[in-house]
Parts: sequence; structure tokens; C-alpha cells
Amino acid sequence: MERKFAIVTDSASDLPQEYFAAHNVVCVRLGFQLGDTMYGAESGNEMDEKEFYKRLRDGAMPTTFQVTPEQARTHMEPLVKAGQDVLVVAFSSGLSGTANSFAIAARDLKEAYSGRRIEVVDSLCASLGEGLLVDYVVKKADSGATLQETRDYAENLKQHICHFFTVDNLFHLKRGGRVSAATAVVGTMLNIKPVLHVDHEGHLIAIGKAMGRKKSISALVDHMRELQIMGENDPIFISHGDCIDDVNYLISLLKENFPGHEIKYNYVGNVIGTHSGAGTLALFFVGKHR
Repeated sequence: MERKFAIVTDSASDLPQEYFAAHNVVCVRLGFQLGDTMYGAESGNEMDEKEFYKRLRDGAMPTTFQVTPEQARTHMEPLVKAGQDVLVVAFSSGLSGTANSFAIAARDLKEAYSGRRIEVVDSLCASLGEGLLVDYVVKKADSGATLQETRDYAENLKQHICHFFTVDNLFHLKRGGRVSAATAVVGTMLNIKPVLHVDHEGHLIAIGKAMGRKKSISALVDHMRELQIMGENDPIFISHGDCIDDVNYLISLLKENFPGHEIKYNYVGNVIGTHSGAGTLALFFVGKHR
């Protein structure tokens, strides 16, 4: 069926560019700066993920930029001007001001174009967790649902998008204040790998630890086994910080435990990867709760 409104999201959803083109989704770019050069956003400069994670492993320390209200308006106004209503699925407000920037732009555009509806869903999700929510929203919209129906669907579903991840290097989490300096040093020496998730307020929370990489990956699947409520057509998403061997190991566990489900994977994008580091491995699925 024909979609009744436009869908907008941001690049923190970590969906591939081909997805946005194939599904007619507008993507607003976050950005990062490395040295004197800004990448992404409206800079015109690009760096592929392989090169980005090589730089991180070599000691690079980028800084990141959220979507601004001006950026959001620039991407949304042509849609509204053309007579379309808009649904935005935005990066978690627990991790970024991006959702607030979309809300500011939506308020201004509704004042300028009376009669147009613009709804902003704060996904409370990150990386391909946000991407998974976008995918469900696209399918709902393409089924013929109205803007209001799809918005309500997204608001309910977002608390069922489970995020479980582990990292290979604790120092990026230390830099972001997620673990202490002492924990980072001792954990690295003892090969302790944390297991984390994104909670119902959209914040990163440590929920456990495992001795060694394979046990931490198995722990992701253990949490999924406990919480998942997937239907037979529900996909499983994985994002990674340039660790494809670990992705393949995780996929083998998923196929053993949850056969028949479509599994999609992509890089943790450069903006989120700045804070999670190389070697991050994340698993996303629909569950009973976060």
C-alpha cells in the first residue's frame, strides 16, 4: 500500500545507506571531528568504518556532534512544504540531544506550515536498536497505517527493543564515564569483558561481566534466550566495531538457538563507535521488556 506520510531518522540508527534509499527514509547525519577535520553531518567529508576503527586502534580520539535544529529543519522542510506529514524516529535522548533538535525543528515547522503534522518519537534506542525500530516503523507505515497509528505503534514497541552488547576495550567506556579508571585497568589486565544494555530511559547500563570474549558473546545470547518474544518473521540485528570474526561466532550461536530468523548486521557507525570503541559487539531483538 502507499505510505501516507514521510519517515525521517538519523545516522545513529546505523542502517546502511542502501536501506534509506530502498525504503524512502530521509536520514539526517550526525558528525565527528578528528584532528582539524570534521566528518559526516554537513561537512562533505567521509571516512569509511574500516579506516575509522583503524584510527581508533592507533589511538585517535574523535569528538562527536549531534544533529542540530537547523540540520533537522533543512531535511524536514522540503517534505512539509510538499504537503507531507512527517514521522521522525530519533536517537535516544538518554545519549544525545538529537531528539530535542528534531522536536525544536518540528515545533517551528508546524508554526510555519499550519495544518501539517510532524511527530517525533524519541526512540530511546541506539545503533541498530534504533535501526530495528525504524525497520518496524517502515513496515507498519507501508502496511497502510496512518501517521497516528504508526506513531503509537513506535511508542509502544520502543520499550521492547532489547539492546545487549559487549566491548573489547574498556578504555572507551572509561572515557565516556561508563566505568572507572580502576575498573578499566584491572578489567583489561584480567581479560574481563562487560555486558551492557540500553535501559528503558535510553541510557547505557552495565549489567554483568564475563571472563573472556567468547563468554561475553555467549552472555548476549543468554539474555536473548530469557527475554525474546519474536514472531517467526521478526529479524535479529547485530552491529559491530570492526570485529567480523566475532559477528560470525555470534551468528552461529543465534542460528543454533533461534533458527529461521533473518539476521542482519552492520558496523557500529563512526559517531557511536567513538564512544564504544573498536571491538564492540551488539545484539538487538524484540523482547518482553528491555
